[in-house]
Amino acid sequence: MPLKTTEYREFIREIKSRIQSAQLKAAVSVNQELLRLYWDLAERIIARQQESAWGDGILVQISHDMQSEFPDMKGFSRRNLELMRQWYRFWSGTNAIAQQAVSQLNQSAIGQQPVAQSDSALYVQQLVLQIPWGHNLVIISKIKEQDEALFYVQQTIQNNWSRAVLTHHIESCLYQREGKAITNFKATLPAPQSDLAQQILKDPYNFDFLLLRKKHDEKELEEALIEHVTRFLLELGAGFSYIGRQYKLEVGGDEFFIDLLFYHTRLHCFVVIELKAVKFKPEFAGKLNFYVSAVDGILKTEQDNPTIGLMICKSKNDVVVEYALKDIHKPIGVSEYLITKNLPIEFQSSLPSIEQIEAELGGGDE
Repeated sequence: MPLKTTEYREFIREIKSRIQSAQLKAAVSVNQELLRLYWDLAERIIARQQESAWGDGILVQISHDMQSEFPDMKGFSRRNLELMRQWYRFWSGTNAIAQQAVSQLNQSAIGQQPVAQSDSALYVQQLVLQIPWGHNLVIISKIKEQDEALFYVQQTIQNNWSRAVLTHHIESCLYQREGKAITNFKATLPAPQSDLAQQILKDPYNFDFLLLRKKHDEKELEEALIEHVTRFLLELGAGFSYIGRQYKLEVGGDEFFIDLLFYHTRLHCFVVIELKAVKFKPEFAGKLNFYVSAVDGILKTEQDNPTIGLMICKSKNDVVVEYALKDIHKPIGVSEYLITKNLPIEFQSSLPSIEQIEAELGGGDE
């Protein structure tokens, strides 16, 4: 029996990691080969149908013959053959969107070899082959435009989304919301940090996983988000790590409390989030600017990038926001949040307000 020394345990950990890595690579390789087979089958079937004027009834015969020849191999049902054709037709002829995808990739792939435009169509095909068949079917069944579909393919690869998470993001219209917050990042952050920071923010944020009164306040909103912090982190996106709520900062002997504090593991920076259950006002930007400065002065280390501030309001006037951020020197973004499902009227009247609860507990501010 080997000794259970620290050295031995580390040795076993390294072996386990190597085996898991090999298993993952093998699974990815098998998936890509299977999808490459599906692509080739669909291409051949479509070409032969066009050349020989075969109708769709031929799929029944192909399915029968393939299942007879390969009884232990799944995927040759008539329905799956139809889906292969649909998938191939959706992605064939992708040169235009491929060039856009390659351009976006080259902007974000810092230090990596740029992808040649001449290889763009092949590149898109290779991207599609990297996600499981079930993910591919979700994308082509729910999305009509190729550029939007490619966005979800890339996000699935980068973030290792499960099928359920992919479906959630499609249904919550992430493509239309990502990177849409109004910010001053171009003026306050160096490239490419400014572009990467812009992409992590959304507008609006979808808080439909909360059940709140129509006339809720910031405290209710904050408590509900922390109660559902897992769903909140999913909505914020990959890389956000929750640090605390009402995070205390002491500045010159005075105490200040940040609504929500996060650290972004990909941007390597703190993210200060302030919540407002009202329409954006210019003075909100000044307060958030102060909090960002305080975090930079107190919490930020030499290894951290500049802190980012995010104000999430019930609504905003985009022109007012742009003016409010124009002369602020700390990186700040402003977004709205959206709740389409409020607490039913019949339940609202039976719930005490925050003020009533505080009065009962003697916790009201005097």
